[in-house]
Amino acid sequence: MAGRDIYAVEDKIISDPFENLNIRHMKKINLILFTFCLFISLDAQNITGIWKAIDDVDGQPSSHIEIYDDGGEVKGKIVKLYDDPDDTLCDKCKGDKRDKPVLGMEIIWDMKRKGEQWAGGKIMDPENGKSYKCKMKVAVDGTLKVIGFIGIFLIGRTQTWYRVE
Repeated sequence: MAGRDIYAVEDKIISDPFENLNIRHMKKINLILFTFCLFISLDAQNITGIWKAIDDVDGQPSSHIEIYDDGGEVKGKIVKLYDDPDDTLCDKCKGDKRDKPVLGMEIIWDMKRKGEQWAGGKIMDPENGKSYKCKMKVAVDGTLKVIGFIGIFLIGRTQTWYRVE
């Protein structure tokens, strides 16, 4: 039995216990595990769905935002309000959003995937009616980090949003 490990168990001689698992089977098992981990990782980076927005000032939930793909561009709209009545109008908004219902309003637009984050778009704060450049990234813990900024992103506001199951 040249080239094989031999083990003695209770006066019996057995060869390598893994000899029945040939290399082809091991490769199949590794491929299945790799594919499974890849799908889990890709799903964790998916930002589409409904997210609970947490106010960065008081730490309380403010709304639910539905983020969706619209032909390769990611957009987001308000689908639930916590503190304001459902018929609240955006009296500080500018342009075609002025005096329109906040519920159902598109507040994120033109976002495109750039590596592990989404950027290049805008986010609008219905509280003050102002629009900001925006970056979004799914954190390791599964939360969504949303940064609204003017100029460089280091000088801006960051909110943590939680996926709604």
